[in-house]
Formats: sequence, C-alpha cells, structure tokens
Amino acid sequence: MKSIWKKAAIAVLAGAMAFSFTGCGGEKKAEAPAAKKESKEITVYMGVVEQSAKVVASEFEKDTGIKVNFVRMSGGETLSRIRAEKNNPQASVWYGGSADSFIMAKKEGLLEAYKSPNAEKIKPEFKDADGYWTGIYQGYLGFILDGRYFDEHKLQPPTSWDDLLKPEFTGQIVMGNPGSASTGYVVVSAIVQSMGEEKGMEYLAKLNKQVKQYTKAGAAPARSAALGEAAIGITYLHNGIRLIKEGNTNVRLSLPEEGTAYELGAVAIIKNAPDMEAAKKFVDWALTKKAQEIGQHNNSYQFLTNPEANPPEEAMKFKDAKLIDYNFQWSGDNRARLLEAWNKAVKE
Repeated sequence: MKSIWKKAAIAVLAGAMAFSFTGCGGEKKAEAPAAKKESKEITVYMGVVEQSAKVVASEFEKDTGIKVNFVRMSGGETLSRIRAEKNNPQASVWYGGSADSFIMAKKEGLLEAYKSPNAEKIKPEFKDADGYWTGIYQGYLGFILDGRYFDEHKLQPPTSWDDLLKPEFTGQIVMGNPGSASTGYVVVSAIVQSMGEEKGMEYLAKLNKQVKQYTKAGAAPARSAALGEAAIGITYLHNGIRLIKEGNTNVRLSLPEEGTAYELGAVAIIKNAPDMEAAKKFVDWALTKKAQEIGQHNNSYQFLTNPEANPPEEAMKFKDAKLIDYNFQWSGDNRARLLEAWNKAVKE
C-alpha cells in the first residue's frame, strides 16, 4: 500500500513538472515581437539655403505627415558630420550640396543604396548608377558682382578666370573655402579639369593672392558682393539671382566665357539611417515635379533634373552658357588629394 502511494506521488510530481515546463514553453511561444512603428519624424542634413530648407521641410510634412528636423550645413561640413557619426547616425537624409561630396561619401561607405521609382525618369548622368545618390538640381558657377564698385572705378566686369588675376581685383574677391564649402571645392576641381593639375594649381595659387576671404558656406560670397564687402563673389549664379530678387539692385552677374562648371545638387540616404522608411519617402518626394518646383517660388533658382519640372524663368537667360565637361566622378574620387594639393599651393 505504501508502495502504491509512493508511485502515485511520483506520478503526480512528474505530471506537475511536465505541466510546468510545457506551460513555460507555451508562454514563450505566445510572445510576439512588437511591430515597429513607422517613424513620423525624420532628421535631414540640408545643403540648400536656410529659406529653401524651411519650405522643403514644411511641404514634405504637409504631403506625408512626417515632421522634418533639419540642420543646415555646407557640403563639406555635412560630409565631415556624417563621417564623425558613422557608427551612430543622427540623421537619415542628406539633401542638397554638390554630387562631388556625395561621391566621396559613397566611396567611404557612408551612404545607403536606394533606387527610387521616381529616379527612373531622371537622366543617367544626373544620378549614381548604383542608387547611392540622385541629382535634384543644377547650379552654374559664376561671378556675383557689386556693380557700384565697377561703376565707381570705371572697370569692366570679369568674363574669364584670368580676369580675376588683374591687379584692380587684388583683395576684392571672396569665395567658399574648398575644405568646408562644396562650392569652393567645385572651383578647385573645375580649374584643374580645365587647365590640367600643374597649371591649375599654379593658377589657384595666384588667385589666392587676390582673395580677401574664404567663407565657410558656399553661398556667402554672393552676399559679400551685395553688401559691398567685396567686388566679386565666386559662387553659383542662382545665389546672385536670389539677391537681385530680394531688391539688391547693385548686384550683377557674369560668367567665365571659356566655359564654367556646374554643381549637381543631390539627395541620398545616410548609411544605417535611424528612420529608413521615412528616408525613402523623402527621397521619393524630393524627385517629384512638385518638390523640385518649390525652390523657384522661394528664392531658389537652379535648373532642375526632373524633365517634367518647369525651370525658373529667372535662370533661363543662362541656359545656353558654355559648360566644361565637368567630371563629377573624377572630382569626387580625387577630392581628398586635390584639397591637399590646394592647401599646399596656397601656402607656398
């Protein structure tokens, strides 16, 4: 009898243990991972002027419901920031700034490949073949002039790169710092591509003696000319058009007649973006006709890459400007080397 009760107790204990283990296993299997909520907020590094950045952020939120927190920086600054944050990205999208910097970022593994369906209609030369960046606008490099200076000194406006070396322009030129401003780097790359590296660096060393200031931001030289702080600002023509539209009647525009370079402003997703789905939506939106036409109603007058988008009338007078065969890929691949060579040339 004692044996029977002992066996029964063992059986009950075994059953209880089995139930306990089965129950634990069942509870674990019943647990389902929480679905990841789609982000309704995104951080974007903007390379366009402040006013345009605000409107882009506002319009994207209106169209998608996704709030944009943006930080406005020049191209070189943005590249440096993304490098520093490589292991812990703080932003999801890079919008605006010359493709040269984007090419360098791709080379360093800082961008995420994404072929937006809206990129299909954009010309191959305006986008990365692997989908790491896509062009959104073009800006022609030129000279923004303070007309008062030229009138007072009875001077002809510069119409070539060599004109900038004239003695009357010593200390009267402002341009973006090639290290921090993608605009400044485009100047360096354009001169080298046009003249060859040896002669190009010789020219840039001579130009350095004419330069009053290298600005952190690429658009700043236009403002310097408008304010009379310098006679000539080397930057994109759309920066000058904006100042004229704002009422700066002294501002005049000129181009190097032998041919000028142009920037291809781009958009890209940052590698390991914290808000990946929202980032894809932003890129899709940035490539639409509507998004690209926003600029011209908010003091941005670049040519556009979406063939369905209407370019700003204010820029059309320059549509036939002579352009050099500017090689963005070469420029991006050689950015670090050219900046080092430029630094050496201007210090000698």
